[in-house]
Amino acid sequence: MEALVTSSMTSFYYSFSLLPREIRHAITTLYAFCRTIDQIVDRKPITEHVDLAARRRQLQWWRQQVDAMAGNGSPPPPLVRPLQLVVERFAILKQYLLTLIDGCERDLVQRRYRTFDELKSYCYSVASVVGLMSIHVFGYRYDETEQYAINLGYALQLTNILRDVKEDKDRGYIYLPLEDLERFRYSEADLLAEVYDRRFVELMRFQAQRARSYYNRARAALHPDERRTLYPAEIMDAIYYRLLEKIELGNFDVFRRRFTVRTPHKLWLAAKIWLYAMLFSRRR
Repeated sequence: MEALVTSSMTSFYYSFSLLPREIRHAITTLYAFCRTIDQIVDRKPITEHVDLAARRRQLQWWRQQVDAMAGNGSPPPPLVRPLQLVVERFAILKQYLLTLIDGCERDLVQRRYRTFDELKSYCYSVASVVGLMSIHVFGYRYDETEQYAINLGYALQLTNILRDVKEDKDRGYIYLPLEDLERFRYSEADLLAEVYDRRFVELMRFQAQRARSYYNRARAALHPDERRTLYPAEIMDAIYYRLLEKIELGNFDVFRRRFTVRTPHKLWLAAKIWLYAMLFSRRR
């Protein structure tokens, strides 16, 4: 499972590579599960009902495996056993895994989000629960840390949505809330035609401000005593916040540019945050 994560070379890898072996293995196992569920849904566009049914069967198989984890029946398949060990070892709620599956399944049937509340529910399912599972592995002492994980999940997912407007549109998805498009008098047809004008920039600036508000809420909820163990989450925060800044500095021209944070900068951010956590955060 760790090979699946390292091969993706995402920001997750830079965040988790400095962890102790047991914690790193647990986190990469969880992330491999998340990637597996995401890949069931996030492949080439669905063109036939049979394809949709096949993907739903795969998701249902995983639901059954998660439901069976607490049972005393037959041992799980080899693919599932590492995940079960992590869930049991770190007392991760099965509902988190099931919520993730449900959230990813929404992409099979829902391609538009009318309101931000709808989108926020989706973001919780596909991002915030990943954070909640992760803090169980890292270990935490304060109830506020759960709000930290939830709000950081919102922030990261909203940043992803800003970066991927064109890619998602090309796949048939619009994650920007339709109520916000209406607010800025920017139509769905405009987005599909990649109209880049003042309306679009103002729409995207509004989305960026919303994402920034969740970064701020997350940071406010993180107790200083937790920083030594939760530094991987702070690395994720720093990398994605830098991505948000680059999108803003590029005036939200996501139709013509693919905004990224370069590998050397990711490594620099990871090293800086790790050193700060080790040198200045209190030991437990």
